[in-house]
Amino acid sequence: MSSLYRRLRTVFNTSTKTTTTPSTIKAKETKLQKWVDNFKKSSENPEFRSQYKMYYALVRRLATSKKLSMVEDFIEHQKKFEDITNEQFVIRLISMYGKAGMFDHAHKLFDEMPQLNCTRSIRSFNALLSASIDAGKFDNVHEMIRDLPPKLGVSPDVVSYNTVIKGYVEKGNLDSGVLMLDEMEKMGIEPDLVTFNTLLNGFYGNGRFSDGEKIWGLMESKNVIPNVRSFNSRLRGLVVENRVADAVELLGEMESKGVKPDVISYNAVLKGFCNDENVEEAKTWYRKLGENGYEPDRVTYVTLITFLRKKGDLDMARELCIEILNKGWLVNATLFQHVVNELVKLSRVEEAKDIVELGKSNKHSYKLSLPLDK
Repeated sequence: MSSLYRRLRTVFNTSTKTTTTPSTIKAKETKLQKWVDNFKKSSENPEFRSQYKMYYALVRRLATSKKLSMVEDFIEHQKKFEDITNEQFVIRLISMYGKAGMFDHAHKLFDEMPQLNCTRSIRSFNALLSASIDAGKFDNVHEMIRDLPPKLGVSPDVVSYNTVIKGYVEKGNLDSGVLMLDEMEKMGIEPDLVTFNTLLNGFYGNGRFSDGEKIWGLMESKNVIPNVRSFNSRLRGLVVENRVADAVELLGEMESKGVKPDVISYNAVLKGFCNDENVEEAKTWYRKLGENGYEPDRVTYVTLITFLRKKGDLDMARELCIEILNKGWLVNATLFQHVVNELVKLSRVEEAKDIVELGKSNKHSYKLSLPLDK
């Protein structure tokens, strides 16, 4: 089973090219059906059924290929196993239907749980709420949290309300998300760190800094201690407000309060200096990232390379392009192509060729080229 697991993991980590000819479409469909059949056969093994990440990978691939009938075939097949009486197993199946955009199927499975000898609790109800959001069926979620719990003999908990708040935030309906705090209070449920982090991310990230500060103040009044995610939302909010100096000060405050910044924290400050068009400070904060023991991520590279190229600092932009290519990371090829074009404009053709060739030999086979007029 372990060899099959490795083989399937390799399959799902390998991208496939989109094709449109009838023969290739048929071949792809046949291949997908073969994967489903192999999964169904492998599911006979209890150990394999515990590999839920592989289940999600298959459903994601099928959903991306718009093979929803195959998703249904695979998930319905799981009902034959004794695990179906285990609520956690059913929760995973409900979640898979949600991620495939098949909320009606998720709801049907939830309704069938008593017939499957599987007890429903607030946990499976919360899974159904999450599935509604994942499937883009959020319009029904308020009715669900109001009507279903009494029928099930359960009461919504903080996870239930956090899920609904997340849905409102993702839809951009931030004020409705805040109103859910009133409902929580009526139910005697205290908001937790997840509640506040969801709202903070929504308000600070959407340019409503003053409202974000009100949520921050409420969080403190509830004695909920902010973590690095809380501070990162506030950092991004300051950057949106073009208050990079305040962002630097907040970074220091984090450390004084024992909250260790992460690469996202540094990326926020770095972005602030890029917005201010301050090349030296942007480069300084990039160096500080490494000096403090953090590895730059894709956001770091994309932000800084784009900025440096626009400011004409092609030496460092080129170095960073080579770093990404050597790391084997996947980013948009235009990031490299723009640097190549600028190098050629300055007659630095050999340096441009290095990036082009490195891109072609990369596992992602970036299609880079030198400008034709050079």
